[in-house]
Amino acid sequence: MNVSSVPRDAFCFVSQSRWSRGIFFGENPFSSNTSVLLAQLTLCALTTALLNHALAYLGQSLFVSQILAGVILGPSVLGSNAIIRDLLFPVSSFYTVDTFRFFGVMFYLFIVGVKMDMGLIRKSGKKTVVIGICTFSIPLLLNLVVSKLITMYVAMQPSLYSGMISIVSFQALSSFQVIVCLLADLKLMNSELGKLAISSSMISGFCSFVWVVVVFEGAHGAQVEKKTSLIMLLSTGMLVFFAICIFRPMIQWMNKHTTDVDSVKESYISGILILVLGSALYGEYLGQHFTFGPVILGLVIPDGPPLGSALVSKLELLVSSIFLPIFFVVSAARIDFSMISLRSFAIIEGLAVCTFFWKVVGVMLPSLSWNMPVNDALHLALMLSNQGMVEVLALDQAKSVRLIDEESYSIMVLSIFMLTGILAPIVKFSYKPSKRYMIGEQMTIKYTNPNAEIRMLACVHYQEHTPSIINLFEASYPHPEAPISFVVVHLIDLAGRSAPVLVPHHPGMRDPSPSNESNHIINALRYFEDEHRGYVAVYPYTSISPYNSIQNDVCCLAIEKRVSLVIILFHKHPLIHVSEEETNAIRNVNNNIIKESPSSVGILVDRGTMTYTTTLLRTSVYRIGVIFVGGPDDREALAYACRMGKHPNIRITLIRFLDESIGTTFSRQMAIDSDTINTYRDAQMTNKQWFYQEELVKDSLGLIAVIRSMESCFDLILVGRRHKDGSPLLAGLSDWNEFPELGCLGDMLVSLDSKCNASVLVVQQPSAISF
Repeated sequence: MNVSSVPRDAFCFVSQSRWSRGIFFGENPFSSNTSVLLAQLTLCALTTALLNHALAYLGQSLFVSQILAGVILGPSVLGSNAIIRDLLFPVSSFYTVDTFRFFGVMFYLFIVGVKMDMGLIRKSGKKTVVIGICTFSIPLLLNLVVSKLITMYVAMQPSLYSGMISIVSFQALSSFQVIVCLLADLKLMNSELGKLAISSSMISGFCSFVWVVVVFEGAHGAQVEKKTSLIMLLSTGMLVFFAICIFRPMIQWMNKHTTDVDSVKESYISGILILVLGSALYGEYLGQHFTFGPVILGLVIPDGPPLGSALVSKLELLVSSIFLPIFFVVSAARIDFSMISLRSFAIIEGLAVCTFFWKVVGVMLPSLSWNMPVNDALHLALMLSNQGMVEVLALDQAKSVRLIDEESYSIMVLSIFMLTGILAPIVKFSYKPSKRYMIGEQMTIKYTNPNAEIRMLACVHYQEHTPSIINLFEASYPHPEAPISFVVVHLIDLAGRSAPVLVPHHPGMRDPSPSNESNHIINALRYFEDEHRGYVAVYPYTSISPYNSIQNDVCCLAIEKRVSLVIILFHKHPLIHVSEEETNAIRNVNNNIIKESPSSVGILVDRGTMTYTTTLLRTSVYRIGVIFVGGPDDREALAYACRMGKHPNIRITLIRFLDESIGTTFSRQMAIDSDTINTYRDAQMTNKQWFYQEELVKDSLGLIAVIRSMESCFDLILVGRRHKDGSPLLAGLSDWNEFPELGCLGDMLVSLDSKCNASVLVVQQPSAISF
């Protein structure tokens, strides 16, 4: 080949084979492209996972771990060693790595589009729209003014001067998916501010997306003739037309012919993925970015089940855990610290600080005008000021079309990394949604007027929980003189969506139920309400949120509806058989509700007596026992039992355990317990369905013996979760607790070696109430 025919930016390297026969044939495995690629994917994924596991405790997001992994594996740290660089990241592997990293990005952004609910833009209130627009527009406009002043009075390199407007434009960007991922990492997705941040970021992200398209179209238009630019715009419009008018009806037809996630046909998934690849090729052919088509197709696919959830479940784990880390490693590896000048660094970082300040101003001004507390407005501003993977991808594309130079790219990626690394821990450790639930008023059964309306909230995960809940509602004895309002929340783990939703199901309105299971639950509740018309009101909801923060929806509803008791179902149920992973997830949800609930909590362990009883109205006698050892939780259980005791078909037996070694010595706690018992005994003297007995025992063995002797005497047993610490009656019981959330007595009643067939309701007053 003639030397003059070689392009100026070309370089030569030794070609590697496609595969290696292995060390037993005397060949180096890393002499093949395939082995090197597998090593790179493995190393990038493993390093990212280890860093994320370590840094999560410091409040860092996944994005920080991904960039840090790229820096560590890049030329600045491990890559500086020539042996490691030539072995794992040879020049000959760059083309293959680039293909894989962009392939991962393409499908990642397609998943982002699928999980987005475009209806959030339509449903957004005025406050959300104003905050979203200000989050993008104020930093962009004010920083354009600042950049103009800098270019007038500060000397800089020509490449930085020509790219100043592009730098300011990309610094002002905001991404919906980045904010959602950050809030998911911080477990704040369905907190009050988290929901507002997600809705606002949808608006600001849409503005950013439109602006990025304008910037890149302008860059392309400046390099081609006007006629060619118009043809490019027309071709882009054709892709959008195909997505809306052809692809979306096709997806709606698929959804209509699919009942649930598990029944989605493989041919549907394959056809969609082929069209995604074809849209990317179409974009590349026209000079558009290859991710534009997949994003548009993703946006027109309805989020959630069945099709959206199926696509996400099949793609997300592989793409985000294996393919995506290589993108960040290569992006961070291209940061060359040696080429960064101090003057350029100061100018770009100064603009970044100004952008952050303008974003804080742009969020806080409209927030404060809507009377939001200053502390909440500031935390919302910190959430919306974060950037991440989408902005890095935009910078990478801007560098490829020469809107910014290599030096500016390196500084801006570092800026995003440092800003996110600082803001995420601040938000995590300073914003505590649970503080909102610690209200002064005691929302308990004990402090509710026994002759007034009572409000209860129940959480269900499966339709099999419905009979248990309805029978407990019936046992609560709603009647005309003491009506009851029941709030029931169907808890569903977030899948196939980006944003959590809380859906109310009001009678008479178009039911937006997201699943058939929710419909079955709601229908059963409506039937129960009709049977008790006039003194029962049922308010069904469906909460679709990540399990690690779904308790926020429950606590917010408890405060909003002023409920006195929150009922949660024990994670083990005789009719439900699910994976151990799902069981543990439900158990964690229960524990979070127990810790953060502003109301009393009842943990219902149904051992069949609540499930198989059709209704208490058709049962001659339903036997309930109350175990009373002492303490606020036992007093709360007794208060609830007294409401139940008014039911004509319920017989209450109160068993009080006394320490025979104490004699006549009474502490303040025991005096309160005795007064409570005496008050309820006096109130129930004329009630022939109420029984009382005292048991004198000297230690925990005596207490266990008495309880075991009466296990078969009841259909339901009420017991407090917590008791007085150091009581000899409970000594040693907590050492063998299998389920600490049930307390020592509740755990004993449901343990494997117990022969008790009665269901158990473990009651706890709010954690904020002291003993």
